[in-house]
Amino acid sequence: MNMNETFKAVRAASCRLPLLAKDTIDEVLRAVADAIPLQADELLAANAEDLARMCPDDPKYDRLKLTAERLQGIAADTRQVAELPSPLDIVLEETVRPNGLHLRKVSVPFGVIGVVYEARPNVSFDVFALCFKSGSACILKGGSDADCSNRAIVRLLHGVLERFGIDPHVVELLPPTREATAELLAAVDDVDVLIPRGGKQLIRYVRQHAMVPVIETGAGVCHTYFDISGDLSKGAAIVCNAKTRRVSVCNALDCLLIHRGRLADLAALCGPLQESRVFLYADEEAYAALQGCYPPELLQPAVAESFGTEFLDYKMAVRTVADVEEAVAHIRRNGSRHSECIVAENADTARHFCRLVDAACVYVNAPTSFTDGAQFGLGAEIGISTQKLHARGPMGLREMTTYKWLIEGNGQVRPR
Repeated sequence: MNMNETFKAVRAASCRLPLLAKDTIDEVLRAVADAIPLQADELLAANAEDLARMCPDDPKYDRLKLTAERLQGIAADTRQVAELPSPLDIVLEETVRPNGLHLRKVSVPFGVIGVVYEARPNVSFDVFALCFKSGSACILKGGSDADCSNRAIVRLLHGVLERFGIDPHVVELLPPTREATAELLAAVDDVDVLIPRGGKQLIRYVRQHAMVPVIETGAGVCHTYFDISGDLSKGAAIVCNAKTRRVSVCNALDCLLIHRGRLADLAALCGPLQESRVFLYADEEAYAALQGCYPPELLQPAVAESFGTEFLDYKMAVRTVADVEEAVAHIRRNGSRHSECIVAENADTARHFCRLVDAACVYVNAPTSFTDGAQFGLGAEIGISTQKLHARGPMGLREMTTYKWLIEGNGQVRPR
């Protein structure tokens, strides 16, 4: 594959996307949703090839795996995107200047969006649906772990696009090589924005080497602080759900911070985690509180590296803090600005936590597992932005657009 020719073809295809009627875009997305169950055997067979190369104990295995049920969910998400209002041509601001100039700030497509991601084939469907609905072409750069799955998915997408007479280059899959990644990161003339989805290493690599503008998403070192005023029943349910619902996703809980005055409740707080065999790395005080109350084979003293780690596994760190200030300080040192939570009945403490914690999503008495575009009512998402420019938090359709100013005059000229 000649990368330069591919990039040029995607750019050319993107220039024609704004001419598509919004009804046609929705019809294409519904056709993709219909095609997913019809081609499920082919998709699952390709996915089985990828799974055969990965150890089932690898935390990425669950993210890589497609099932008939998961394909049904992907199809439903694609249909939901089709039903959402178009994010394009929305007037964000409008004013008439004293000289009569009429100004409108209007939402428009980015153009070409490149996405670099790891072993998550569902991302291929999500990226296409969101980019296509928001008027942009997309270049997919998946990892080698999911290459068979991704190629089968893109064949499905190309087949649907060709049926509608749409240039299939509106979605293109690059080879799963480092060379392809390097060329994508340098494609300044043909790619408008890059979005990395994956772990810290992937995001750091893209950020450090990209010449194209980057929106950071993905890495989540998430904390829950259980305050002196926390409700034990709520806390136990929140911690368990945040940690065990799906351990391989970025909104999973990595570290429990507990107020020193509630150490007597730590065993009950962590009790539900035993069923999922969650391994705890506890600081000295927390370890002492858990000894004899938590399975010894699942309990180990914490070391410095236990904190600030995104485990993506049935593992969690536990640290004792003196108060909300120390909890916030710990999060500042070790968090990734993704999702943080406080369990507290004291409203002033909760407000203080929300004001001081620097993260895209901050929860009070609800688990970080809710950080998800669908849960926020956005439909499918392209990722969780952890930066502060352009988008922050779940990136749904509106976050997949930029804007331009439209200025209408009637012969006005600017004075010298």
